[in-house]
Amino acid sequence: MGKRVVLAFGTRPEAIKMAPVIFAMRQQKGIETVVLSTGQHRTQLEDALRVFGIEPDADLQVMTDRQTLPHLMGRIVPAAAAKLKELQADYVMVHGDTLTTFAVTLAAFFEQIPVAHVEAGLRSFNLSEPFPEEANRRLTDVLTDLDLPPTLTSKENLLREGKPPQNIIVTGQTEVDAVLYASECGTPPPLPEGQRIVTVTMHRRENLPFMHKLAAALARAAQAHPDCHFVYPVHLNPAVREAVYPVLERVPNFSLLEPLEFGAMAGLMKRSTLLVTDSGGVQESGATLGVPVVVLRNVTERPEGLRVGALKLAGTDPEQVFTTIDTLLSDEAALQAMRYRPNPYGDGRAGERCAQGVAWRLGLAERPADWEGIILD
Repeated sequence: MGKRVVLAFGTRPEAIKMAPVIFAMRQQKGIETVVLSTGQHRTQLEDALRVFGIEPDADLQVMTDRQTLPHLMGRIVPAAAAKLKELQADYVMVHGDTLTTFAVTLAAFFEQIPVAHVEAGLRSFNLSEPFPEEANRRLTDVLTDLDLPPTLTSKENLLREGKPPQNIIVTGQTEVDAVLYASECGTPPPLPEGQRIVTVTMHRRENLPFMHKLAAALARAAQAHPDCHFVYPVHLNPAVREAVYPVLERVPNFSLLEPLEFGAMAGLMKRSTLLVTDSGGVQESGATLGVPVVVLRNVTERPEGLRVGALKLAGTDPEQVFTTIDTLLSDEAALQAMRYRPNPYGDGRAGERCAQGVAWRLGLAERPADWEGIILD
């Protein structure tokens, strides 16, 4: 009798990064793959899955308007526990650092079902940045049976926390697999001719109190560089929209778009001169596509990109954000130095290693070799 593995996620970034794992799990002999959505995101999640032709087998439908973190946690845990029990899951896979990640892991723990954590071991070492993601991933890794960190740096974090080395497999980042696929088939939205494209994403919860000031810094950068066109697919969170639309909607070379499906977003990133983001996945996508990235955070749990020179940390001070963007857009040599750096995040085969790692834990395959990555100074 085969083993049943449930792959659980609830947000657009999780869906994108789990798609390569789902494809690879479906190739594993002796395993039945079940896709479970919590519905933490709704429209954006469905759009992401559509790119990969994936439909959830079950959906907890926990999303409500402007829900609080405690409320969401209280909805996911009992619903996930009941569904995992109903599905008779032998193993669970979660991804990353969302509330879904930790809540489903906790539910599986209560039902005594082992969990594998894709993208384990990322650490900013600051519980406030990103919030609540840093806590979510640390708490998840306390409960996991198998840790699948994307890089050696992430593995070292897990080892320092006392995780058993035999249950840690370095896989590379599944975002790399996903963006390589999507950038080949995705078409960017219509873009102005003859202008450099700067793609912006900004939605982090900890940035919300001063997001209007960050938006003002972006407006100033756009006004200082009329040869550039800034494109910002705005997150559906009403608080984000309330912060950025009044500041940016009248800037002539700034387009505020509805969220793009992942293929179009990948195509847009590939076409860009510069990415400006507070997202984690966009940092990895930029490094993969050879596009420089300015990170609107004070710390990043993805330091490998900083070390190879593909990312630049701008912080969240509006003046520093403007200066960082302005300096890069004014200096083609500085931009060129950041392009096409060695990719420290993966080789496009992370999904395969994740799937084989779970098959190994279930006694159905050999343990995969760790991804060796690139040598960082």
